[in-house]
Amino acid sequence: MTTLAPADVKRLQNALPFWLSLGTIPVVLIAARFGGWALALMPAYTWGLYAILDLLTGLNEDNADPATPEQDLFWYRLITLIWFPIQITLLVGLIWYAPRSTLSTPEQIGLFCGMGIMSGSIGIVYAHELAHQKSRLERWLGDLLLASVLYSHFRSEHLRVHHLYVGTPRDPVTARYNEGFHRYFLRVLWHCPQSAWRAEAAMLARRGLPSLHRSNPFWRYAALQTAMLAMALALSGWQGLALFLLQAAVAVWQLELVNYVEHYGLTRRHLGNGKYEHVLPRHSWNAAHRASNWLLINLQRHSDHHYKPDRRFPLLQTYPATDAPQLPYGYPVMTFAAMIPPVWKRIMNPRVRAWRRAYYPDIEDWKPYNKGKTPMPAGSP
Repeated sequence: MTTLAPADVKRLQNALPFWLSLGTIPVVLIAARFGGWALALMPAYTWGLYAILDLLTGLNEDNADPATPEQDLFWYRLITLIWFPIQITLLVGLIWYAPRSTLSTPEQIGLFCGMGIMSGSIGIVYAHELAHQKSRLERWLGDLLLASVLYSHFRSEHLRVHHLYVGTPRDPVTARYNEGFHRYFLRVLWHCPQSAWRAEAAMLARRGLPSLHRSNPFWRYAALQTAMLAMALALSGWQGLALFLLQAAVAVWQLELVNYVEHYGLTRRHLGNGKYEHVLPRHSWNAAHRASNWLLINLQRHSDHHYKPDRRFPLLQTYPATDAPQLPYGYPVMTFAAMIPPVWKRIMNPRVRAWRRAYYPDIEDWKPYNKGKTPMPAGSP
């Protein structure tokens, strides 16, 4: 029997907190079995429990060595590699089971809202990590996770638009100052697929290829999403399809709540001629809350993710308030607050104004930035 070396045991122990996402599996199974009160367990686990754990465990401001070799990250990477088989098995099983169970229609709706919370707060977060990797397998797993929530274009929009243009009017995902989440949500649903398509078409044009060339990933996105829809329809007919669409909608809602929080009100300085300053840690909200970073595989160390997008999640660095703006709470609390715009603005608008005074004291007129329009040329107030 093979035993792990002491160094490997230590790496496994360090990685285990990031496997807490597996706790969602018994939660969704209990909800499916009992219905009723058990349907509240998924939001209680992902939002409630981790908000409490953040209070109890505090901040984690330790940073791993960015030069850690790839082979030392095996136990961290493994959870992202096995997640798609787990999620699709649960999703297929629930679509088959729910219409044949004794669950009432409202209970089935509650169950698939819970499944959507899982596929949004875990599945899409893992898809995001996988999409950034060079491995063909990892990119495919990311594509499959995104197809399971009918949001495949996210990969193109995120890599080809968001990372290039974050904090500028060209990025639909950067939430404008004073923009409520519900208005933001409708805006990104409309604009993000279009910006993703334009980005892929422009890349093909630079290679002298038409936008409908077979190498356009939108063909793959369409095929995978069609397969997911056909799977749901084949398993349980129109009812199965409706339940699948419900979990996809909840997952996308979860994703866009996070996107809204990550860059709210933050902008890069316009240098003139359509150019902006380089992306820096100060252009993303940072959160060092320990427990929610376990659940979300360090997604809240978002300042470093945008500064160094190729870093795997265990190596992402956290920053002090002097280098990056800090969220007062982790994502479980902040995304809940975002759904109530007056509460959100009361928490965040003073922080955005303080950020502007700290980093851009020379800019007096922020109206063009707030409206998402190209600001005045460099040198203008």
